[in-house]
Amino acid sequence: MKAAKRKKLKAKGWKVGNTADFLGLSDEEAAYIEMKLKLCNGLKNLRIKRHMTQEGLAKLIKSSQSRVAKMETGDPSVSIDLVVKSMLALGATEKEIAKTIFKSKAA
Repeated sequence: MKAAKRKKLKAKGWKVGNTADFLGLSDEEAAYIEMKLKLCNGLKNLRIKRHMTQEGLAKLIKSSQSRVAKMETGDPSVSIDLVVKSMLALGATEKEIAKTIFKSKAA
């Protein structure tokens, strides 16, 4: 949010914060969610880059297409462990996974 808009809202009595503030997340919880979203987005980008469908990835990792869709959207039922294993199955290197985590913002 632009600083001018934030200032106007505060002046009118609105409380301005972020998602973590709204949900009452600790810094650690917010960082974990941000990292998971980056990895999930990275998995989707890697799958597309490899010209693979969700169904194709599902067969590769012995899972279902719906599970892959959940991974790519950051569904809470999906562990970071599964996302990382899937990225490795697609041929991602440790360095590529690290770069995914350290990108500036999750999409």
